[in-house]
Amino acid sequence: MKEEQIRPKKIFDEYLDLSKKDISIFFKNKTKKKIRCIACKAQGKKLFIKYSFQYEYCEKCFSVYVSPRPNKKDFFNYYLNSNSSKFWATTFYKKTADQRRKKLWKPKAKMIKNLVNKFNTSSQSKIIDIGGGYGLFGEEIRKYFKNITIIEPASHLADICKKKGLNVINKFLENIKLSDLPKGQKTFVSFELIEHLHDPNIFFTKMKKIMGPKDIFIFTTLSGAGIDIAELGKKSNSIMPPYHINFYNPFSIKIFLNKLNYKVIQVSTPGKLDLDILKNNSTDINNFFMKYILNTFLNKDLNKMQKFYSNNNLSSHMMVVCKKA
Repeated sequence: MKEEQIRPKKIFDEYLDLSKKDISIFFKNKTKKKIRCIACKAQGKKLFIKYSFQYEYCEKCFSVYVSPRPNKKDFFNYYLNSNSSKFWATTFYKKTADQRRKKLWKPKAKMIKNLVNKFNTSSQSKIIDIGGGYGLFGEEIRKYFKNITIIEPASHLADICKKKGLNVINKFLENIKLSDLPKGQKTFVSFELIEHLHDPNIFFTKMKKIMGPKDIFIFTTLSGAGIDIAELGKKSNSIMPPYHINFYNPFSIKIFLNKLNYKVIQVSTPGKLDLDILKNNSTDINNFFMKYILNTFLNKDLNKMQKFYSNNNLSSHMMVVCKKA
């Protein structure tokens, strides 16, 4: 898989340009609040400023996060009304849907099926997809499981999922009640959501309230210790405020979840794009050794290195399986 297949440069650059313009509209002169480390609550240190958002890092657990950060209502207004959010939902996702289904969602559905079979004791587990978007994952995962429920707060996306025959709860997670969910053992899933959350504590505290003792939660998020993000730093397109404001890593996500009384079953980084992303942005890399590798290694050797990073929790695409302790 190549980055260009799921994030065509021309359309992705347009999205990034819109995002930068929207920041000056929605966040200029807004009140911001200093926060401690998102994982271990230690005092962070300034890392860099990108598009007026300051990122800090934690010397104890190596998490990276935005601090100080604007109020939740300002983020909500941005997601609801910004041109970049609308562009992502109406243009970017539609134009890349076919490739994303083939390259991302089909393999991800198969991966989730294998994880459910491995860690969930019930073969009849209900799948609850938090933030189901266009329902691409829902369509793919129902090839393996009969009972699929999408939690999607955006009405237009919820309607798209309904038209695909998916069961939809049109609410924010914070407003979900136990009576909204199907009975029996459940597997909750969430993809590329945690890095967006204004307050991850609120999200995971709510999750624990709606999970049963045998339910599992599988989620993916960005690891700030992933090789491409670590090498590119401020110039990484993954470090993209105000969308991506939380960067845990395989070490710090365990600290965070354990503090909230979750049992971490598995942490992995099954990413495939790190070196391709670095190769596409090699002019922004200062590390001589990495530049040498990217410019002289054959593709087959780069593939071996990518597998090494993925197998050793060094990819920026992180997947976590957990349950209530």
